[in-house]
Amino acid sequence: MRTPVVMTLGMVFAPCGLLLNLTCTLAPGWRLVKGFLNQPVDVELYQGLWDMCREQSSRERECGQTDQWGYFEAQPVLVARALMVTSLAATVLGLLLASLGVRCWQDEPNFVLAGLSGVVLFVAGLLSLIPVSWYNHFLGDRDVLPAPASPVTVQVSYSLVLGYLGSCLLLLGGFSLALSFAPWCEERCRRRRKAPSAGPRRSSVSTIQVEWPEPDLAPAIKYYSDGQHRPPPAQHQKPKPKPKVGFPMPRPRPKAYTNSVDVLDGEGWESQDAPSCSTHPCDSSLPCDSDL
Repeated sequence: MRTPVVMTLGMVFAPCGLLLNLTCTLAPGWRLVKGFLNQPVDVELYQGLWDMCREQSSRERECGQTDQWGYFEAQPVLVARALMVTSLAATVLGLLLASLGVRCWQDEPNFVLAGLSGVVLFVAGLLSLIPVSWYNHFLGDRDVLPAPASPVTVQVSYSLVLGYLGSCLLLLGGFSLALSFAPWCEERCRRRRKAPSAGPRRSSVSTIQVEWPEPDLAPAIKYYSDGQHRPPPAQHQKPKPKPKVGFPMPRPRPKAYTNSVDVLDGEGWESQDAPSCSTHPCDSSLPCDSDL
């Protein structure tokens, strides 16, 4: 996995801010005082948090000057010492956490640790920005920051500029690294959505459970269980004959032609003139077509 852009920016801005703040803290250049009476015109005095240096014509520089006005006992100077040292320590801690969280040599960075380092670096930037801004606010106030009387002038020196730049870089780097929390929060929210709810939801509409009769299944489904076909219970018993319903009807006699009147009576079939029985059967009870 490529290192995210926010982590890359944070790892670039934070060391630069640390270097600038370290220079701002140690260098004697918070305030420039010049225009001393009974001194050469090019004499300048650089005041810092820990030391004072006297410079003339950019050729001779003498540090460790005595504090004649009580500058080092001023409240902005004492507060700036404490907050700048604390800011440096917090920056080192934040960079250590960032190097462990970003892990450019690994496939997956630790988003939580990288985001935590961003928070620490952002706090370090605030700790350095507060004393620099406060010192700059009382820079010309001779009652808060003692200095020789007029015509001596006081001006902003390079250490304050470096302090502002270092604080801004720490704020940007810390904010950039703190954005590493976004993928972690997104993954956590996704897990919460996929996780099952604690209990069943109660419906706002009251429901009534109705038990419907089971439909008749086909024999192939009804008697199939445990992977085997089971014969229905009726197959183990002999089928009973179905009872006959109704009453017997009388059968009609077969139809036949009968004649109750003897139509041959008096015909004299016994006479000799009568035709012989070879053509007409004499014992037949049915009339012949010729007789009719």
